[in-house]
This record gives sequence, structure tokens and C-alpha cells, in this order.
Amino acid sequence: MIRHPNRFTMVALSALLAAANSAHAADAASGTDALPAPGPARKVSIPVAQDKLLPNGLRVVVARRTATPLVSVALYVRSGAEIDPPSLAGLTDLTAGLLDQGTTTRSAPQIAEAADALGGSLGTGAGFDASQVSISVTTPKLAAAIDLLADVTRNPAFAPEEIERERKQMLDDLRVALSQPGSIARFVAARAVYGDGAYGHPAGGTPASLPRIQRDDIVKLHDTFYRPDNATLVFAGDIDLERAVQLAERSFGDWKAPATALPSPPVGQGVRALPPTIAIDLPGTGQAAVTAVHAGIARSSAEFYPGIVADAVLGGSYSARLSEEIRIKRGLSYGARSALDTRRQAGSFGGSAQTKNSSAVEVAGLLLGEFERLSSAPPDADELAARKATLSGNFGFSLETTRGLLGQVANLAVYGLPLDELAHYLDKVQAVTADQVRTFALAHLGHDGMSVIVAGDAQQFGDALGKAYPKSERFTIAALDLDSPTLKPAAK
Repeated sequence: MIRHPNRFTMVALSALLAAANSAHAADAASGTDALPAPGPARKVSIPVAQDKLLPNGLRVVVARRTATPLVSVALYVRSGAEIDPPSLAGLTDLTAGLLDQGTTTRSAPQIAEAADALGGSLGTGAGFDASQVSISVTTPKLAAAIDLLADVTRNPAFAPEEIERERKQMLDDLRVALSQPGSIARFVAARAVYGDGAYGHPAGGTPASLPRIQRDDIVKLHDTFYRPDNATLVFAGDIDLERAVQLAERSFGDWKAPATALPSPPVGQGVRALPPTIAIDLPGTGQAAVTAVHAGIARSSAEFYPGIVADAVLGGSYSARLSEEIRIKRGLSYGARSALDTRRQAGSFGGSAQTKNSSAVEVAGLLLGEFERLSSAPPDADELAARKATLSGNFGFSLETTRGLLGQVANLAVYGLPLDELAHYLDKVQAVTADQVRTFALAHLGHDGMSVIVAGDAQQFGDALGKAYPKSERFTIAALDLDSPTLKPAAK
């Protein structure tokens, strides 16, 4: 549950939407679907990040930018929803959400007032691979902000009334998500790709798992994983490494790592038990969400840059291939997109669109067709240049704020990548060839291992889906068990 859009994934999403809207406006103004010629590469100022390891194991990372007297700072714990016990999906997210809801010295209102007094907004949350607390303030307020960050990270009270309030909010959010075809398709897609692995369950929990979580579970998780040798403190903005280390030592220097070793992370991708095609029946739903998803790559993979270029070719803008085929040519959806999701151990590559129930099977075929076509018809020189320009522009856009810079640097730090990779990003994007994109598609976008999920009113598409894809199964939303790798409740 990310309360504020300050994680690096939100930065990438914002840039993607901005690029799509800009491209759409340009096409409309010109009165043609022809792609404009890409302009010259944009000059991007990329600070070189530095780091230092404190004696207690806390890593301090700084990306300095002095243009404005602002600093964004976040404490990242390098463990996320993958550490949830099998029956307690949502535990890591709930724990992170409670950090700013009271400490041993301050109530939740006092924490909020302290952040307001600093002119900042405290954000907490957890996804897969990391949990975080963050704040952005002006440079003179930074020391007080670090103290606040340390208090909520190290001394959460986990008051029973706050646990119940947070649990209720998560259940309310989940009920809304389970009424929307797109969210349901994403939940099922995770099970299709990761099976019974640690990445397979919803990070925000399930209707069955959230009520099972007890205060002792929350305290145990915090005691086990919130420790300096499993944390990285990232600064971005008007601060140098020397000052950042001073502040870190003052607020976190006496934070002791437990004598016990950090538990080994569970396996992210496990045994897959679902058929290749899945229909989720939501009777009366006006539209269907269609997703095609395949196992992908880890963030550290050498295929990362060909992967993000392939993603840009397929779904990175309004005029990318999926939108061209599904929206522009046929008017079957308001938008079709792809997503390369890279994580510490594994990842996925998927395409999705929302459409009329009656056209769901056609859209599924178009998604699969475009995935397959990329391996036989890689981008030509003009298409490749245009997609690289989109990536470069989005990257430059993401670095324009201290929060955006923080997210980019944190992504490298959390995944153990060299901090200077940020300076080489544009060159590595430009170095990707059409043949590398084709090779990536052959390895990760073929029919073998691909799963198709359609969530909507199955009375309108279920029979046609089963005919087009015989290895399919239909589930009702009422009987869907997101805690189970099979999506079916365990036999009693």
C-alpha cells in the first residue's frame, strides 16, 4: 500500500502517461497517424551517486543536486511482500502502513503534525523486494526530518486500535479492487507467472489473509527485517555525502543489528498450477480486462535494456504496436499497454487492454499476435529510434524532481546494482539493436509459457474463449481463492 506516489514505479508510470498523452496530441494536431521524426537526444544532467557503509551495516547513498534547496530522503528496507508467510499475505504491507501511525513517543496525529511543520509529507509503503519510509523537505529542515524518519522506522507502537484501522482500510481497498476486472486480472496473472512462489500472492493481502494477521505477527516481522544491515538510506538533492553520513550517524548510528542472521529470502517463482487460459466470471460487468503474461527477467539481468526497448516498442506510447492494433486500427479499447516488471529474483512481461466483453477473445488474439510478431518483425530503424526517444525522454523527465531522482537511485541501490549505471542509462538504451529486441521476444514472449487471463462477464465470452483456447478454465469471482496457487480453496 503506497500512500504517496513516491516510489520509482510511480515515477515510471507518470512518465509513461505523459509521453502517451503528448504523442496523442501530436498525432491529432497533424491529422495523420504517421510518426513524427524523433528530435535530437535531450541533454540530461545526471548526478553521480556516492555511498558509504556505516559500522552497523546501514548503507547511505547520496545523489547530489544543488539547483534548489530541497532534499528527498527515504529509508528502504530491502525486504518486501515476498517475505509474507504463506497464510498471511499483506503482512509486510500492513506493517509498513503502520509505521507512521504512532511510535513509542508520538501519536499518529503528532507524527502528521511534525511532518506538516517541516513542510513535508511522510510516505510509507511496501511492494515486492522493499519497504520504505520517505519525506521531502527544504535543506534547513533536513536534520529534523531524519529524526522523524528514524523514529517511525525504529520505534513503531503498533497500537491495537491503529492495527484495526489500517486493516479495515486495506480490506476496503481490496473490496474495491475485487470489483474491477483489471485488478482481478492482475492478481490472477501473478499466480499464473509465479505459481506458489513468494511473488505469487497480492502484496496488499487477500480477504482471508488480512483478518488472520495478529499484532505478534507484525512485531515479529519488524524485529526480524527492520535492521540496519538490511536497510539503505537514500538522499537526493541539496546535500553531499559527508553531511548525509553525519545525519545518518546521529539518528541511526546506535541502531543495532540483531545477533541472528537475516533470514534467506524465499523463492520468488515457484511451481505453476494454472491452465494457460483463464476466464474469471464477474456477472453483469460492463467490460472485460484482457491480459497476456509471460515469465520475464530479474532486474539484474543482462537482458534488461533489450527488455525495456521491447516494452517501449509494444506498449510504451499511444502509437506503439499494441495501441496501434487494438485502439487505433480497430477501436476495441481506449488503450492497450505492455509492462516489463523486473524484480530481484524474477519478473514478468505482460500486455493488457480493457474492452467490451464481446470483443475480449479478439483482443486476446491481438495481444498474443503482437507478442509473437515482435520475434519475426523487429522494429525497423525509424521505429526503433522513436521508441528509444520515448525512453530517453521519460528518463530525463523522471530526473527533474528530487523525488524522481531518489526513485531512480533507490532502484539501483535496492537491487544491488552499480550506482554509476544511472549515468550510462541513455547510452545503453541507444546501444540496443533490433536483433537484440527480436532475441528478447523469442526468449520471453513466445506462446510456450504464455498465460491469457480474461476477467469480465463470462456469459458473453466464455464459450468463444474456450473454443479459441481449449486449455482453459473458468472461475467465478465468488469462488476465487487468491491465497491458493490453483485459485481454488483447499479441500476441507
